[in-house]
Amino acid sequence: MTTAQSPSAGHGRNGSSRFVIIGAGMSGILSAIKLREAGLHDFAIYEKADRLGGTWRDNTYPGLACDVPSHLYCYSFAPNPDWSHRFASGAEIQSYFEAVARRLGIDRLIQYGKEVRRCTFSDGRWKIELADGSTDVADFVIAATGVLRDPAYPDIPGLETFAGPALHTARWDHRVTTAGRRIGIVGTGSSAIQVVSALVSEAAELVLFQRTPQWIMAQENPPYTPAERDDFRIHPEKMAELRADIARAFADGFSNAVVDAYSPQLQAIHEACVANLENSVRDPELREKLRPNYRAGCKRLIMSDDFYEAIQRPNARLVTEAIAGIEPGGVRTADGRLHALDVLVLATGFRVDRFVRPMQVSGRCGARLDDVWKEGPFAYLAITVPAFPNFFMLNGPNGPVGNFSLIDVAELQLGYILQLVEQVRAGSCREVSVSPTAMRRFEDERRQAAASTIWQSGCKSWYLDPHGVPIAWPWTFDRFREEMRAPRLVDFELR
Repeated sequence: MTTAQSPSAGHGRNGSSRFVIIGAGMSGILSAIKLREAGLHDFAIYEKADRLGGTWRDNTYPGLACDVPSHLYCYSFAPNPDWSHRFASGAEIQSYFEAVARRLGIDRLIQYGKEVRRCTFSDGRWKIELADGSTDVADFVIAATGVLRDPAYPDIPGLETFAGPALHTARWDHRVTTAGRRIGIVGTGSSAIQVVSALVSEAAELVLFQRTPQWIMAQENPPYTPAERDDFRIHPEKMAELRADIARAFADGFSNAVVDAYSPQLQAIHEACVANLENSVRDPELREKLRPNYRAGCKRLIMSDDFYEAIQRPNARLVTEAIAGIEPGGVRTADGRLHALDVLVLATGFRVDRFVRPMQVSGRCGARLDDVWKEGPFAYLAITVPAFPNFFMLNGPNGPVGNFSLIDVAELQLGYILQLVEQVRAGSCREVSVSPTAMRRFEDERRQAAASTIWQSGCKSWYLDPHGVPIAWPWTFDRFREEMRAPRLVDFELR
């Protein structure tokens, strides 16, 4: 084995602490920037792909856009006056991250084609093994591996027999021609709704296979005018004000509402979604097929201003019969009908329980993260797990997810992590990890609070673990901000 980069040894104010950042997506880039700002320059960024960007690099399907307003979905320290629309496209967001990394000199620090296979805690440090056989040693590991990373493929008989191209939205092949083709789309989440709207105008026929209908919130996406962008550039304080206003509106109007299934804000959201369906879909039979039997917010809320129009096009069909199997010529449903297709699109989401996996992580006394997470992933404040000292996750299990900015979440978490790192650098300890007692208390409180959220009000979604317990942060976003202000050191083992 060869050494990827010579590690520096030592702890304390006069010594150097070595960091390994895993992943060069939004959180990995953020980690490098903030470590350097804190005067911590001894770090490596390992990225398994050949380009930065994470989910915005991997997802390039037609119609891809963010459902968080552009001026909120960016780093607080790197506002962008040149967003083209209120909600940015995926390509625009990818360009933003590339521009920030280039401008701040992070891009040249990333080691591409470096997949971390194993992290092992031994003799007070982390041993890092990479797929190419190289190794590294670190005092701290920051896992910035993301949530929406590993595509989930449906378990449908005969999927591999389809004669035409079968594309997962997270692995889109732009060499495939869709114009003038018969296109089938499996799934009705955000990706499916965006693909339907993007492809229906060029498809010979578009068939959407719906297992569960979704509530759609009408959401216009107006462009920013050149005058508005110039004004943002000349007066950056206006961007800061806009970001703060959007953040407050998101917290009060949605993220703080969903944790109370009976909040008036949530009822208003439900009524708006019902009105959108009633006012947008003319055919009563189609309208009822598109009407969910659960409350808005139980699944991730979908924003769209053109889906209902798209699914009512003459060349669009909604199929609600269950899929019995896939054949070379198309999809056969339970009623025996074969829906002939040229292209099959799998808009079936992600394996959201993966987090750092399939990477093997072994902590104190040989504890294996796969074993610890056997019943499902968990983490204290979505950051740390007992017996895995100096190992931190950004946007880890049980964190705030949903229709708001994960960039805000990562920035808050990194500030929290750096305070824990300072305990080591100041000489108070060499290892910091959450105590088992604190972890159990947090998990008990989280599960109890989850029972009153909208996510447990009667639908199936990726927000639920195999036991039906919501995986997301079950309290207000204001509480999350407060928790991130400073660690409660009594909850940690400092060794």
